[in-house]
Amino acid sequence: MSRVKRGKAKHARHKRVLKLAKGYRASYSKLYRVAKQQTLRSGAYAFAHRRKKKGDFRKLWITRINAAARMNDISYSRLMDGLHKANVNVNRKILADLAVNDPAAFTGYVDIAKANLK
Repeated sequence: MSRVKRGKAKHARHKRVLKLAKGYRASYSKLYRVAKQQTLRSGAYAFAHRRKKKGDFRKLWITRINAAARMNDISYSRLMDGLHKANVNVNRKILADLAVNDPAAFTGYVDIAKANLK
């Protein structure tokens, strides 16, 4: 039986890893062993940060809603409490968008929340 040398498979694997490492600095994009370690680490960061991004956006929406709510003389927590008591199911993304792009509609939601707090 003839022996298997695996040269083509090895070359293909190296090419794949170095292609993923394209754009990295110094030996991270040139040397296979270092590039492999860095692409694994990069993949882990990418995975974690795709999840972290969701929390970052939620923080941004809450900040925008709070700023607009305070311009209407109510705090963020009281606004959300009033909306929940009124059974208004509108998420923070939409509320933040209304706060920025349609202040009149946002004021309508604030009025609903204030009415249900009393």
